[in-house]
Amino acid sequence: FMEKNGIHIIDLHKTVLKIDEAAAALKQIAKSGRRVLFVATKKQAKEIVAEKVAAVGMPYVTERWAGGMLTNFPTIRKAVKKMTTIDKMTTDGTFDNFSKREKLQIARQRAKLEKNLGSIADLTRLPAALFVVDVQKESNAVKEAKRLSIPVFAMVDTCCDPTDIDYVIPANDDAAKSIAVVVEAVCAAIAEGTEERKLEKEKEAQEAESEAPKRDAKPRIKKAVKATVDAEEEAVKEVVAAVETPAAEAPAADAE
Repeated sequence: FMEKNGIHIIDLHKTVLKIDEAAAALKQIAKSGRRVLFVATKKQAKEIVAEKVAAVGMPYVTERWAGGMLTNFPTIRKAVKKMTTIDKMTTDGTFDNFSKREKLQIARQRAKLEKNLGSIADLTRLPAALFVVDVQKESNAVKEAKRLSIPVFAMVDTCCDPTDIDYVIPANDDAAKSIAVVVEAVCAAIAEGTEERKLEKEKEAQEAESEAPKRDAKPRIKKAVKATVDAEEEAVKEVVAAVETPAAEAPAADAE
């Protein structure tokens, strides 16, 4: 909007338009049943993103962006499976067979995996989109997304380059209040898309249930119609046979 005393001021009218644009796109992604990965490792954004994104059931990264989280996704999945295996060992009693030192090592490994990957444990395939707070800090995440042609949504401050961002939201990415407003808006859109998907599925299930009796009735109707037609054909044959029989016997009677 303008520069005042070395401070760049953002035009909030454009911010609102861009939030609406991004929210509409994210809503469609959520409605289609795909996932959006949120990335915000800076101190001001961690708690906000973790709280609001977890509420809408989307994966997020708030601790550290592990290199290759997208481009080397199978390896990340193996690490997540390792965490699941440790949990299974704890529940089935296998964990009790280890020595005290081994238990401590496994527990530390589990805590480390939980800290870095716990929030993406249910991300079984690559996300449909990436939402980033602070493009500069999360540059590695943006690079990986661009390499895999994954659309990037991001809060872009005046000091950032918006070139690689597909959906730019001009906003202050340092203030907690600014981050909260933007993240809340996009999460609301995702929640709306998820709810619409749920309602559509329920409607389809109801329609399928109502169509089931009709589908079941069709074979019975066809069978009844066939039986009626067969009966009519048999009756016609009997009538024809009854009419033709005397005509065939008549010459024999005259001959006698």
